Amino acid sequence: MLRLEGVSKTFQTGADRVVAIRGTDLSLARGDFLTVIGSNGAGKSTLLNLIAGAFPPSEGRIELDGADVTGMPAYRRAWRIGRIVQDPLAGTAPSMTVEENLALATKRGRRGLRPALPRRRRRGFRDRLASLNVGLEDRLRCRVSLLSGGERQALAVLMATLVPPEVLLLDEHTAALDPSNAAMIVELTRGFVERLDLTTLMVTHNMEQAIGIGCRLIMMHKGEIIEDLRGTDKEDATVSQLVDLFSRHHVVEDELILEPAL
Repeated sequence: MLRLEGVSKTFQTGADRVVAIRGTDLSLARGDFLTVIGSNGAGKSTLLNLIAGAFPPSEGRIELDGADVTGMPAYRRAWRIGRIVQDPLAGTAPSMTVEENLALATKRGRRGLRPALPRRRRRGFRDRLASLNVGLEDRLRCRVSLLSGGERQALAVLMATLVPPEVLLLDEHTAALDPSNAAMIVELTRGFVERLDLTTLMVTHNMEQAIGIGCRLIMMHKGEIIEDLRGTDKEDATVSQLVDLFSRHHVVEDELILEPAL
């Protein structure tokens, strides 16, 4: 489904040269749920940006369902890739209404005029929103800027999966929320991923969250994958064991954000 072969990314800013990703190989099958943890600056978000097409790799090849997408820009990958970022406002159009945001989500990555909103489509949106259990089904014509952070992120989860993507990217999508809303979004996300059998990569700083969700966990540091846990190794992992693994790779604890469990 998703394959990275020898992927590297180097950023050049004036005289400064930063290698964000180093010769990374990664392969995910359809339906895999991979969680990604690592120190600050480890390359986690850069990895997701490369997959999304935000910028091309400096070296290597990226394949999606057997097709080479290495040089394909983000707008051409958008209909195949769903993404939710940390800022609840960034994944939505705040000045537009809830129903207008959902209408745009049905056209993800496809050009054209804003789709009309006939009564039948509104009923469909209302039913989808009701499944979130946050009360948005009664706020179809409310501007998204007026929603709470948790409500906006719940809407972003629905928008990213309204047309099921081939790959779902979650970039610390609960980090800006309070613990209660973060737990709610985690459960919503888990439900959509399992129901739609989505291939998913989730970046998180919460180690217990990374252990408790998905079928595989990778640890990154300085642009490299330093550990890859799957099967019983992932199922039996604990936070203290993960910290020990980081220590073996000489990653000191102040480089990590050890968030409490949700």
